[in-house]
Amino acid sequence: MACTTILVGKDVSYDGSTIIARNEDSANGEFNPKRFIVVKPSEQPRHYRSVISHVELELPDNPLQYSAVPNADAKDGIWGEAGVNEANVAMSATETLTTNERVLGADPMVELTAAKGTAGEPEYEPEVPGGIGEEDFLTIVLPYVTTAREGVARLGALLEQYGTYEMNGVAFGDASEIWWLETVGGHHWIAKRVPDEAYVTMPNQLGIDEFDLDDALGDQEDHMCSADLAEFIETNHLDLSVESTTPFNPRDAFGSHSDSDHVYNTPRAWFMQRFLNPYDEVWDGPDADHSPDSDDIPWARQPDRKITIEDVKYVLSSHYQGTPYDPYGKLGDEHTRHMFRTIGINRQSQLAVIQIRPYQPQASRAIQWMAYGSNPFNALVPFYANVDTTPDYLADTTTRVTSENFYWENRIIAALCNSAFAETANAVERYQEKIGGMGHRMVTVTDEQVAQLGSIAAGVEADSAADTAVSLADSADDEASEADDDIDDIEVTDDIDNDIQPMEPGEIPTATRNGEVRDILAAANQAMADQLKAQTDELLDAVLYTTSMTMSNGFNRSDN
Repeated sequence: MACTTILVGKDVSYDGSTIIARNEDSANGEFNPKRFIVVKPSEQPRHYRSVISHVELELPDNPLQYSAVPNADAKDGIWGEAGVNEANVAMSATETLTTNERVLGADPMVELTAAKGTAGEPEYEPEVPGGIGEEDFLTIVLPYVTTAREGVARLGALLEQYGTYEMNGVAFGDASEIWWLETVGGHHWIAKRVPDEAYVTMPNQLGIDEFDLDDALGDQEDHMCSADLAEFIETNHLDLSVESTTPFNPRDAFGSHSDSDHVYNTPRAWFMQRFLNPYDEVWDGPDADHSPDSDDIPWARQPDRKITIEDVKYVLSSHYQGTPYDPYGKLGDEHTRHMFRTIGINRQSQLAVIQIRPYQPQASRAIQWMAYGSNPFNALVPFYANVDTTPDYLADTTTRVTSENFYWENRIIAALCNSAFAETANAVERYQEKIGGMGHRMVTVTDEQVAQLGSIAAGVEADSAADTAVSLADSADDEASEADDDIDDIEVTDDIDNDIQPMEPGEIPTATRNGEVRDILAAANQAMADQLKAQTDELLDAVLYTTSMTMSNGFNRSDN
């Protein structure tokens, strides 16, 4: 799948969180309806078989509960894509990457080979399964790891054992660190820890541009890799460094360097870094330090200021605003406006921005911000991940078009707005800002509710507490001060702040399984979804009216 990823280290995020985010884009000419769900241990398969590659494997019998964003139509498999488990480990899988002929020749992809002939006859050749891929990764990895580093190790071991039929990049995050893994050929892989003081941009192109093999094969402080990677590189003459003292560059060794990258990939990295580092260098004109077709745009860099959730949404929705390459802009001409593949594209399936907040209790630490459909026209909405159910508006996506679920309603809005971009832009921006404000307010109010959970111990029933969470979240659209007053009136007899302190990874699931907290979080999620539905309905009504008034068969006279 074609996607765009951004990873934000904890020292440069606005609140000290780790943030991993990725657009899941469907293939050209396709739309993949998505669902946001929770997978309980009883629903997790113990024997897994891939639809695409037919690979089969046994899974451990002790899975953690986790959130996921699978396809609504399971004919091609699960495609879980993005989620958080009960250990507060986040995973995004995958960013499709490109490679080169030398890598493919040295370690070919592990592809399904169909059976030949008829079973039982002498010439019969049985089917040979392929490797694992994007369809499988989240399902077979996320429920079984308690740290981001463990996620890398588990996926790496599976890649070495089963191989893969595609090049992919995978992100893992916990409250302490973010890791980025890239597959190299059929069985090899590398992974690098994202510096805490940096962000990473990934646009469908193998990205890591500096790698310490000694660390990866030794202490593994910031690098990990398949066990025989050094021999693989040497045997196949993959290191392209001219000087022996030059750090090993995986992008040169394993990546692609095609003309199509300069149309499809590098411009996206250029625009994201142009936005996040506007003062560090010259980005435009003949004297630019980096241009849209530069092959040396850094994998990771420190931003000019701390990065917010809104910054992440902006860059992952962008279409080269303020440049001659904006298909909706007035700069440039018809040629330049369609030169490059935009980040915010028509065939976006979903955007997941996963935020692990170290300053909150384990039970409410993980937030999975979600958007469906084409990002320039949608809104990013926060939902607590450690809950037992997700709202129907996001979970019950159908395969038919309807305005009754978030996915298809966004698709309809985008199609209408595209034909009248200038006329509908203000309505879309107001909608995005309002949903964003409601979302942040919902999180603030719900965090305060969780922090004062001692009121339940003082005699308030769990159902009553859940009702309070609903009313508090609802008030975000009205008078935020009233919500503050409601919270101030709650008598605090105890709190759950003791689990904000560092815990052993294996202890975290116990803390996140607090049923009383989950009731509050689920109620807040539902309240957020209800507000989202009302606001999205209003936007649909507004843009439908606006675009209907510009129809070609309109006429300036009326019957009345």
